[in-house]
Amino acid sequence: MAEANGRHVSPRFRAELHDFFRFLRNPAFGFQTPDVRAGRNHNEDWVLSVSPLRILQWAALLWLVNIVFLGPLAVMAAEAGGAQHRLDMERIPWLQALLWAPLVEELLFRYGLRRPLNALWVAPAAAGILFSGPHAATILLMAAVVFTLLAQERSGKPFVRCSWQMRRRYFIWFPRIFYLATLLFAVIHLHNFNLNQTPAWLLPFLVLPQFVTGLVLGWMRIRRGISAAILLHGMFNGGPLLLVWFVLSVWK
Repeated sequence: MAEANGRHVSPRFRAELHDFFRFLRNPAFGFQTPDVRAGRNHNEDWVLSVSPLRILQWAALLWLVNIVFLGPLAVMAAEAGGAQHRLDMERIPWLQALLWAPLVEELLFRYGLRRPLNALWVAPAAAGILFSGPHAATILLMAAVVFTLLAQERSGKPFVRCSWQMRRRYFIWFPRIFYLATLLFAVIHLHNFNLNQTPAWLLPFLVLPQFVTGLVLGWMRIRRGISAAILLHGMFNGGPLLLVWFVLSVWK
């Protein structure tokens, strides 16, 4: 890692892309990449450790991959099976897509990748919040969860410590856990469709974009922290919605 004026310099995007593919071959519960600020502790999970511009680059790559490859496959699968997307183009849920879903889904599916013991209470809370939807009670509960996690990070000490034996087992099982979390993230997005009589073998194609996106989000969570994954998730959701809004505005 090069340095300039005593500060760590973020790797080039191409280097990060290579690291992502190496990570997919053997997902490892390793340290995060160094921050642009010297001396950043890798336990600072909620401190954004990468520039928003770099996250936008990743979002743009995902948009390109989905528009050119994965999106058309999902559309063909939906047409072949008779599935219909639930999104109402006339009532785009901006706040839910840009803020609520990224926060809740990242806490449910990826926060525990680096905090496996915290996942024992964060994941159930996030699952209940996700399936209940945004309303006063779930918003308060989500605020309480985030406040608790921030307080834990600020203290610098986990509420529960893993024994060395537990850590060793988690390191061994981490690749399976990573891909299982990504698969569950994709599967839950089947709820976005009215499946009708869609054959089971077509279902993976409907959520292939979410699966690939989940791989990137998981890598981002491990390498850059939960805040970077949440921001990338929000940016990724915002691109297609902005395109839909623009098209609808032009054609009105």
